[in-house]
Amino acid sequence: MKKNRACDLKTCFLCQHAIPEWLAAVAAHRQHQSFKKGEILFREGDPATGIYFLYEGKVKVHKQWGPEKELIIRLAKKGDILGHRGFGSEQRLYPVSATALEDGTFCYVDNTFFEASLKVNPALTYRLMQFYAAELQEAEKKMRNLVHMDVKSRLADALLEISRVYGHKQFTINRQDLASLAGTTYETIYRILQDFIQQRLIEAEGKSITILQEKKLQQLLTAAS
Repeated sequence: MKKNRACDLKTCFLCQHAIPEWLAAVAAHRQHQSFKKGEILFREGDPATGIYFLYEGKVKVHKQWGPEKELIIRLAKKGDILGHRGFGSEQRLYPVSATALEDGTFCYVDNTFFEASLKVNPALTYRLMQFYAAELQEAEKKMRNLVHMDVKSRLADALLEISRVYGHKQFTINRQDLASLAGTTYETIYRILQDFIQQRLIEAEGKSITILQEKKLQQLLTAAS
């Protein structure tokens, strides 16, 4: 990772919800760094040293799921927080990993400064509580889907989630990451993608996927719920 001083003290979650008087302290303590596609920001089991505020780019947050499998917990985009799952835990270890899906940048602050920021900025603390609550709801929804949804519905859900994160209906993702997001195997994903292509729900060329019929993908979720 390379250090980069392009932080504008306006974009990240911390800066948006801190009082103006605290921004000088943020400027003194934050580290603004760039990363490359495929780079690991932190690994599951590493000491949880601080919080990452995603400034640009996309990152997958994932967890080991069996000896050689992983489950993608969520996809993070500009403005999102990373590393917070290790904050405040007794062991102070990251319970998940974060890997870049594309080039980007983040602002990083250590746990000591972040804890001080929460004490000084009530609005930041409140917004963080809301963020934790929303993330918990999404995690519970994902676990429920893994149990109750068939694979076809989970793939439809994964495609719609990726589309929301990227902000458009055409995006690039490798098949293994798609399988990890849907909680299934590469072989199953390949087979169902071919079925979606034949039904003209999507188009796919290499790693590029285009959603053609968003409503029909959504109907698969409605039918499974």
